[in-house]
Amino acid sequence: MSLIIEPLTHAAFAPFGDVLDVTGSPDKMINQGMCGRYHDRASLDFADGKAGISLFKAEPRSFPIVLDMMERHPEGSQAFIPMSMDPFVVVVAPDDNGQPGQPRAFVTTAGQGVNYHRNTWHGVLTPLHLPGMFTVVDRIGEGPNLEEHWFNTLVTIHDTNHQSASGTTGDQNTKKG
Repeated sequence: MSLIIEPLTHAAFAPFGDVLDVTGSPDKMINQGMCGRYHDRASLDFADGKAGISLFKAEPRSFPIVLDMMERHPEGSQAFIPMSMDPFVVVVAPDDNGQPGQPRAFVTTAGQGVNYHRNTWHGVLTPLHLPGMFTVVDRIGEGPNLEEHWFNTLVTIHDTNHQSASGTTGDQNTKKG
């Protein structure tokens, strides 16, 4: 199986969530016309609990990137908004009978963030540059909201300069917690 990094676009990412960016004209101008407001760019969806804002600091990765696990959050959506203008890698997969189907890997452009729909399989936070700081908007509440799936066979993600990827996915186990 080949897993090639592709650009993050609204159309390609739509089955998995929302692309957060400031493309097009602002929905309205505020602050005496000095600020464009791009309004309500994500569908936040929580089964219970409340929306919370957290800060994440992740170690940067370099290509090739090894994908050994994917996770999902059955009780709420999860948005990742970079606190720098650096791109990061986004890996998602459709559900295939309770486990990840064929993964897809995207690379963001400067200023793009993502909002994963509730219960969407996704890879871990994968910045490509320091500082690896992100604002995260997700469910804060009681009870488990994390399901992990570990692959038997690793998937290697290469950047577009390599034009190839190696590895296949396999089923090892799915942990709920």
